[in-house]
Formats: sequence, structure tokens, C-alpha cells
Amino acid sequence: MEAIKLLHLTRSFGAVRAVEDLTFGIAQGEIFGLVGPDGAGKTTTMRLLTGVMEPTGGEAWVMGKHVVREAEAVKEDIGYMSQRFGLYPDLTVEENLQFYADLYGVPTKGLEHKIHELLSFSNLTPFKKRQAGRLSGGMKQKLGLACALIHTPKVLFLDEPTNGVDPVSRRDFWRILYSLLKEGVTIFVSTAYLDEAERCHRVALLHQGRLLACDTPDRVKTLMRGTILEVRVGRAREAAALLKRRVKVESVGLFGDRIHVVTMDRAQTAQEVSAVLQAEGLTLHGLRPIEPSLEDVFVSVLTSEEAVPPQEPIDARA
Repeated sequence: MEAIKLLHLTRSFGAVRAVEDLTFGIAQGEIFGLVGPDGAGKTTTMRLLTGVMEPTGGEAWVMGKHVVREAEAVKEDIGYMSQRFGLYPDLTVEENLQFYADLYGVPTKGLEHKIHELLSFSNLTPFKKRQAGRLSGGMKQKLGLACALIHTPKVLFLDEPTNGVDPVSRRDFWRILYSLLKEGVTIFVSTAYLDEAERCHRVALLHQGRLLACDTPDRVKTLMRGTILEVRVGRAREAAALLKRRVKVESVGLFGDRIHVVTMDRAQTAQEVSAVLQAEGLTLHGLRPIEPSLEDVFVSVLTSEEAVPPQEPIDARA
């Protein structure tokens, strides 16, 4: 049995379709990433699957239970951490956990041990007497996760859990998620960070409510159109703007101090890039083909999708 199943799931707000015809499944014990920019429909999808909102079309099941007809039963099996998880700033870390235990109807027998485990698990034990309002952003997210786990859910829904969190806290958060997988928890996480999506077993690329691709990160990368040339050059921002104007390629993107040039003709483009930069007096420090990241692929697939809208989601195995 799949932990989560969507079948033509759709949600409209007036004339706007926030989620359109989503169909895919998530296996038990899998960490699945829903990836897309702001406004892609990630939060709406989460709300539909957790019973917070009803679809206007299609159906979905969580642990074999229908999210509309068996909404209350679904809530017993899931933990849901929304973007604005409702921590109580005047309560301590420990008191927040006790509050959510009461909210979920967790039996008092064994609760103290459960709270101790979650505090240790999330590295919050030294801060258990600190008010939640005085925690750092990363610590608040870890407390929110601990509260979502207090009733031992089978499926965990996390809506952009590391948004605005520092890189070290993001890394710690993902370490905790991997630990949960060992306990058999299915994790469905949405993120706008494409580097985070690389950590998932499978990912779904979402844009304007539509599914562009769904597969493992490695297979999704095979959808990349053309070759990526990484250009290392001084004054990278200026160089990127210059290449966009002077070199005819699929795309030119600035990635930190590197430029990614996507081309269908690797040799010809390499010559043109070198010539253009040299003519403008910009020193070329390196030019080489590289493997695409999910961010590269997303931009490539999105560009292709906008040019010719596909009738079906792209499957990298096809």
C-alpha cells in the first residue's frame, strides 16, 4: 500500500487553479520532495492531503484513508508542520510539547519518556526550560518538528520547514529527518531549496499548480536539455550580462561566482564565450562542462514547458 496517493487532485479558487490534476504516489518509508517556487501550489497541496482544505476535483488517500470521507481518521496517522507552525512563545519548550501531547490525546503513561526522547532527538534538552519565543529560528523549527511527532505519526507533512533558517540549522534538520526514516516514518516535504531536494528519494517539480516531472533526482536530471558549461571569470555578474546579450544559447545563469551556460552545441559555444570575454578584457579562469543540478533542470524543464505545454507530467524513465 502506498502511504500517499493522489489521483487527478485539483483545487481552484474562482478562476485560478492553484493545484491542477496532480497524480502520483508516495511509498511507505520514503522521503518525497515537492519542489517549486513561491506560488507553485505546494502549500495548497499539503493542505489538501492533510484535510485542512477540500479539493474541487480528484481524490487523495493517506495510509489508505480518503482525505475527505475519512478526514478525522487521516489526522490520527499524520503529523503536519505548516509554514507558520503554532508554537506558543510564552510556553517553554517542554510545555509546548506537553500542550501538543494533550491536543493529540497522547496517553499520559509514557509521555514523560516520549518528551525526553524528542528533546534528545532534536538536541533541545539544554533548552527545555526556555520560552519558545526566545529560541532561534532553527531551534523553533526543530521544536515544531518535535511537536508534530509527539503522537508518533506514520506520515509527516512538512511545508517548507527550513525556509529562512541558517545553513547549519538546515543541515541539522535534515539529519533529524533521515533519522526518522529509520523508524519507518514517511516524509512528504515541500521546499523551494533545490539543493535540499537532492536529499529526497524522489521529487516532484511543480509550477503554477501543474506537475512538470516526478522521479528520483538522478532520473529527473536526465531531462536536462543540452550541456551546461561552467564559466569561471572575474566580474561574474558583468560577464553574465554580457554573455546573455552576445551569445545565442538556451540560457545563461549566475550561480554565486560562477556562470552556467546551457547550450546545444558545446564546442561552438565554448569558442564564442572565450572570444566574447576576451574581446571585453575579462579574464577567463575556467570553462568546463558540468553535471546539472536540480536547479538547472528545473529552469530547463520550465523553459520547455512554457514554450510547448505538455499534456502529461514528464517521466524521466520514458
